[in-house]
Amino acid sequence: MMKVLVRAVCAAALTLSPGALLAQVAMSGSLTATQACPAYQSIRKQTNPGDVMLQPGRAYQITGKNKDEATHYQILIDGAEPAQRWVAIGCGQTGTAAVAPSTGAGAAGAGMARAGGVAATHVLALGWEPAFCKQHMDKAECARETAQSFDATHLSLHGLWPQPRGKFYCNVDPALVQADKRHDWASLPEPQLSPATRERLAAAMPGFQSGLQRHEWVVHGTCYGAPADVYFNRAAQLAEQVNASKVQQLFAQNIGKGLSSDAIRAAFDEAFGPGAGARVTVNCQGRGMGRKIAELDIFIAGDVNGSAPIGDLIRAATPAPQGCPAGLVDQPLR
Repeated sequence: MMKVLVRAVCAAALTLSPGALLAQVAMSGSLTATQACPAYQSIRKQTNPGDVMLQPGRAYQITGKNKDEATHYQILIDGAEPAQRWVAIGCGQTGTAAVAPSTGAGAAGAGMARAGGVAATHVLALGWEPAFCKQHMDKAECARETAQSFDATHLSLHGLWPQPRGKFYCNVDPALVQADKRHDWASLPEPQLSPATRERLAAAMPGFQSGLQRHEWVVHGTCYGAPADVYFNRAAQLAEQVNASKVQQLFAQNIGKGLSSDAIRAAFDEAFGPGAGARVTVNCQGRGMGRKIAELDIFIAGDVNGSAPIGDLIRAATPAPQGCPAGLVDQPLR
């Protein structure tokens, strides 16, 4: 019996990746990247499938370190295959999962409201399109963007992502998974949407013009547990609620100026109740004086598949990493 048990344990160990075998010390928290470092599957071999690099300003979940006196952290990277990667400890700044409260207007008295909640079941990702378009002028939505465009003054829907990280491609044909990873979105099936949902989604998601909805459905929507029409209608609805709040006003008033994550989180507190801001991660691109706000990751829980307002969903989740401290609110090129 003992020999059988030993063989079973050894066989299980052999199925793990080299990176997993190195994860000797469990750890939780977040790493906010300060450098565009390579993300290795194996520290020893320095293999990096997909040539994945950290995005400066973006926060990543830490799952472990290679030893007590760590040289590398193991993190989860959304979209990487495999998602668990190793990065050198000097590549970013660490924080705990329960991030300290925001400061500024709306933060006073939040106290206990910030500490509670359950693990987020979804992330609502809203991008700042002018910053995205500075690097993707080949995209159809970027070629058409002007200062008068809706997405020049409002946050744009990137996606609604079931959690935890790594929950991708639920029951998706492997051929479609590979096509998506090649960024061949034109070969992905068009989600079945009603005319009303298509119109609503196209307004909330500028990337609709480039087939972003096909990518988002295959990767994330298939894990939502409802038809595409329900999924995208709900995602657009939640984005609309943020854009109808003080958060959108803050961005619109600061186009071409710097904006701190404290100010953004305080706007969420004012719009959606004390503690809401502590559930928002601010992601930036670039470094130093050239750092720009790229996206807000809003962590939510509760009746996401139902009709609960976004304020209730945000406050139901546990706090999230703060992300980058500040960045420019970029403006369109024309």
